[in-house]
Amino acid sequence: MAVYRTQFAGAHPSAAEVLQSSLLFGPIGGVFSLYLFAAIYGRLGARAGGTSKRNQVFHVLAYGGIPVAASLILWALTALFIGEAAIIDTPAAATPGTDVDGFVAFVLRLQFAGYVLLMLWSVVLQVMGFSEILGLTTRKAFGVWVLGQLLALLAALFLSALIALLFPGLVPTAPH
Repeated sequence: MAVYRTQFAGAHPSAAEVLQSSLLFGPIGGVFSLYLFAAIYGRLGARAGGTSKRNQVFHVLAYGGIPVAASLILWALTALFIGEAAIIDTPAAATPGTDVDGFVAFVLRLQFAGYVLLMLWSVVLQVMGFSEILGLTTRKAFGVWVLGQLLALLAALFLSALIALLFPGLVPTAPH
């Protein structure tokens, strides 16, 4: 949902399409990423001297993801208050010289701040969980977490480049 919010309204026909896509691909991507991160952090934890099993790492990631999943409640409340502008960027905001309604901007900023706080809480839970199950200091567990995030980012970039090379028609091009 956060990705769709950062794109202009012209990229998506309606909020319904965004919700449909999010409901379809969000759970699939979430489960896939849980398994991917469990594999990454299981290996990194073992290399850092930790002793844990893969299912323990999986549970730490799942428990640590609860605050981010709870942010869906913020999205729903925001959508109730301001409507479609909570899901897609409105055309008025995309047009230079026009202002977004003050209340809408306030609610969107409040929702974003809540999302960031919940995301940070998720990081804290994951680092504390890794520290506990791996038997590492908090500092070392945070290093393992950061390194795992970087490895996942590199994997995502590599996968994106591979998809762009193999399927050039799927990648949108900028108008000239």
